[in-house]
Amino acid sequence: MPNELIFILTVLVYLGSVLGLYKVFGKNGLYAFAVFSTLLGNIAVCKNIDLFGFSTTAGNVLYAATFLVTDILSEKYGKKHATKAVAYSFTIMLLWLLGTQLILWFTPNENDYINESLKVVFGLVPRITIASLIGYICSQNLDVFLYHFIWKKTGGSKKKLWLRNNGSTLTSQLIDTVIFTTLAFWGVYPTNVFFSILITTYVFKAVVALADTPFMYLARKIVPMNESGEAQPQDRRETAQ
Repeated sequence: MPNELIFILTVLVYLGSVLGLYKVFGKNGLYAFAVFSTLLGNIAVCKNIDLFGFSTTAGNVLYAATFLVTDILSEKYGKKHATKAVAYSFTIMLLWLLGTQLILWFTPNENDYINESLKVVFGLVPRITIASLIGYICSQNLDVFLYHFIWKKTGGSKKKLWLRNNGSTLTSQLIDTVIFTTLAFWGVYPTNVFFSILITTYVFKAVVALADTPFMYLARKIVPMNESGEAQPQDRRETAQ
């Protein structure tokens, strides 16, 4: 299967999963996806691939999907819940960093066959995770701030949902891409490959950001199963403004 088709498939799978988890588990489902995507993204980003003739990484969609999570939380529940998702993911990434290195510290016995493979993958974790932590905490907090800034300037109407969704995400993803790519890959790849990864990473994240707009409109209509019979989440959010 060509990478381009897999890219389209992963966009649909991950963004669709965000809505599915939200429908079934409510806010907790969104928190869970935020943690899942940051952990798997730290591994997927180590894989260099070609998409539409450009060099990029395999973790773009996962990272981009986290912005859909915080935007849904901002839209339906408010800033407090969006920043909580960021805090959960940040904390789990710190534990992930510690845990992977503790695994490598164990001395394997003669029956082991996977330690060398773990060293290849987890050996990159400190640099990747630290770059991810810095990029994530900066960009996600900026995303939440911009979302609510645009909300206050334009109002919380459904008509301006596309503006606060895309305006906050496209800006914050640019910051995330520059910070993460520079800290994670500068000096790892030749300069031309590095800039190719930086530019195409943002382009593909931007594509996902634009693609998640209809998912935002669907999320606004969703009433989670564990909140059925209660006031609509966005009603509670607007009351809390």
